[in-house]
Amino acid sequence: MAGRILIIEDELNLADVLKLILSQEGYIVRCVSNGNDGAEFMSKNECDIVICDIRLPGLNGFEILKHKNKLKLNCSFIMITAYGSIEDAVEAIKNGADEYITKPFLNEDLVLKVKKIMKYREIERQNRLLRTEVSNKYSDFHGIIGESDEMKQIFNLIRRISKYDSPVLIYGASGTGKELFAKAIHYNSTRCDSPFVAINCGAVPEGLLESEFFGYCKGAFTGAQTEKKGLFEQAEGGTLFLDEISEMGLNLQVKLLRVLQENEIRRLGDIKNIKINIKFIASTNKILEDEIEKGTFREDLYYRLNVFEIDIPPLSKRKEDIPLLVEHFIRDSNRKFGKSITGISEKALYVLMNYNWPGNVRELEHIIQRAIVLCEEETIQAKHIGGKISNNEETLRVEVPDNNYDLKRLLNDSKESIEKQLIEKALEVTNNNKTEAAELLGISYRALMYKINDYEI
Repeated sequence: MAGRILIIEDELNLADVLKLILSQEGYIVRCVSNGNDGAEFMSKNECDIVICDIRLPGLNGFEILKHKNKLKLNCSFIMITAYGSIEDAVEAIKNGADEYITKPFLNEDLVLKVKKIMKYREIERQNRLLRTEVSNKYSDFHGIIGESDEMKQIFNLIRRISKYDSPVLIYGASGTGKELFAKAIHYNSTRCDSPFVAINCGAVPEGLLESEFFGYCKGAFTGAQTEKKGLFEQAEGGTLFLDEISEMGLNLQVKLLRVLQENEIRRLGDIKNIKINIKFIASTNKILEDEIEKGTFREDLYYRLNVFEIDIPPLSKRKEDIPLLVEHFIRDSNRKFGKSITGISEKALYVLMNYNWPGNVRELEHIIQRAIVLCEEETIQAKHIGGKISNNEETLRVEVPDNNYDLKRLLNDSKESIEKQLIEKALEVTNNNKTEAAELLGISYRALMYKINDYEI
């Protein structure tokens, strides 16, 4: 479709020349000679670009630009004037002009600016169409893929609760994508233009967590050479996502509770409090009520965090989403690895649909990435999926000797054997990413490293 250009210029000879030049480039051009007519035409007609003089009868160029911004018109703006100055340029750009050009100018320069803007607008148009197509086809909700009834209910819940600043608690097994859901809440809220800050409470040593959260002043402790803003300050105006909140120690839980109550913090080594404005989202793969019973999680903090609750279903409970996820991961992996796989065979998809997915969506993503790398055909075949999943051989090996009937000892040995096999499997599934393996196993990073060393894995 030809681009549409409006020229607002009271020098009629210049307007006629510009119209002729731009029409020869294939654009549809309309000219008006005063600011009032220009503003009225913009209000009633679609334009891709407005080329506008600053000094005009009626409304001047700056007033027309403000009119465009007030009505939120989807058009680009090029400001031209014979009275060029730094002040005019700054004001034009500050008020939303895309380009600024001073008379006299070369016609070729103006044409280049117009072509540049038109190219950018076409890319934007194609991206909007692509986003609409993907959204309609894949139900892509802020990066979350799903069309199952369970996912639609969660999407609707996110839309409803995102408008409120109350804390949200997300339950979900490792690999279900809890951070994606937290981001969906953030980007669906009025805080979407402010920071989204995330921290995995189990991945940072407990001794460093307090300084990570609260920051510190210069000289607060040995090695504090400068002051540092903590996560609370970094997330100011936005959202702080506390991933795996159950891994936070009781001492820090007390301080977090106070922050939630008072909406203020104090840096380590400081004597004054700092007011904060943050939305809190926490997640866990454990049942916090059980952790409260064990004495590892504070009940009062639980009720502070659990104003709104989202329970993410495991992939095994929404298998109808697997084909959509597979298609999404194929496209993503094609870009990542420079491949051009067109899809997946029915047999391979059948294999995936009949697997229980203990590692949830993350495990599926890794399996598709592996298949893409191995695949040298147009489509992924069952042989590319991997023997364990293809054969559905999920039985763990437990050897029972014929001459030993010590039940307590056998159970203890079997537990260690199963634990070692599960850790090895988790490391394989996550390509030896220990942080992801810990999440997959439902244990802390520190616990995983201890067991890896203990079992000499």
